[in-house]
Amino acid sequence: MALVGLMTLRHPGSVAEMSKLLVFTIIPAFIVGPIAGVYIDRWDRRTVLFICYFLQGLLVLWAAFYLIHLPDMWPMYGVVFTIFSLSRFYVPAKMSLIPEIVHEDDLHIANSLSTITGMIALVLGALLGSLIVEYSGSFSGFCWDAACYFLSGVLVFTIAALRRRLPNKKAIIAGAKEMLRVEKSVWHEIVDGIHYIRSQKEISFIIGMMAILLAAVGAIYVVIIVFIQQAFHSVTKDLGFLAVALGLGAFLGSLAYGRWGKKITAFKVIFWSLILGGGMVVLFASTVEATHDRLLALGLSFVLGFVIGPVMVAPNTVINKICALEMSGKVFAALEFVIFMAFLLAMMTSSFLSQHIPGFWILTTAGGIFIVVGVVGLFKFGEKS
Repeated sequence: MALVGLMTLRHPGSVAEMSKLLVFTIIPAFIVGPIAGVYIDRWDRRTVLFICYFLQGLLVLWAAFYLIHLPDMWPMYGVVFTIFSLSRFYVPAKMSLIPEIVHEDDLHIANSLSTITGMIALVLGALLGSLIVEYSGSFSGFCWDAACYFLSGVLVFTIAALRRRLPNKKAIIAGAKEMLRVEKSVWHEIVDGIHYIRSQKEISFIIGMMAILLAAVGAIYVVIIVFIQQAFHSVTKDLGFLAVALGLGAFLGSLAYGRWGKKITAFKVIFWSLILGGGMVVLFASTVEATHDRLLALGLSFVLGFVIGPVMVAPNTVINKICALEMSGKVFAALEFVIFMAFLLAMMTSSFLSQHIPGFWILTTAGGIFIVVGVVGLFKFGEKS
């Protein structure tokens, strides 16, 4: 919210400039992500989380007290790039840590709870952040954000491991056979990770489906921010309230899936999320364009969050159950690489189109495309287990 507020102040109503900022949050997935996956499988994951949170907190404070006063945005882009480069370490580290702290039978509910707490944070962060930025400016938003990073770094040391991985210098191929102790270069480990993913058909399929889903998010992400700002004539306030509704819906959707969705295959969950999510995007854009009604927009955002909530849980559970602990860092890094590539390409395409086509038509077209993709996938692969 602080970044959105700052960019809106500098370049109001510009989808292209908003996209430029977001590009610097995504590029690290391609440059840093594959390397990060290798080192996450070598290092203690809890320590990785602490270091990332601490450094990110310092960088956000630097942005708050110095960078926002500069006339040029490029130093801010550099800090954003660095912060999200660190994220390429802690996101796979967090996901890879889960199998170390819970029993295998509890992975489904553990991933559900991880997603649910994320949704709670999204709701509170979006609500408080939007109000802070709307009325106090980006400086206050950055300061609160830094405090959250430091608090997260402290809390990570309350995590206790249930079990430990095998020694770092052992690799497991196809999740079964141990190899001799050999020193491997980073490049060789990246290649090993690619071969491992290709050998695990379910993991490969999950990564492909998540790429399609994130392409959907990328296609509408920046366009819908500017669409909402223009529809309701505000900077972050309405974005915040709509994000709260979306997050609350995703929270309840994830909770419902965690409680009752154990018997539903992850692939069906993904395809149904594409179908229902695409339909809700079309309905949301049409309703806001026609009525500018905030209450209707809130209700539709809630339903959208509910139908896409389960897809945030299902893929991670599948990967945690199938993937060897020694390969999980590389697998989650590869997942991030692929989905961010899909996100970036779709976002840049929709950003370019927004200069020639109204945002409403981009949103409805994107929603329609993903309905079609979901229906085709459901009929062709819905029974995949």
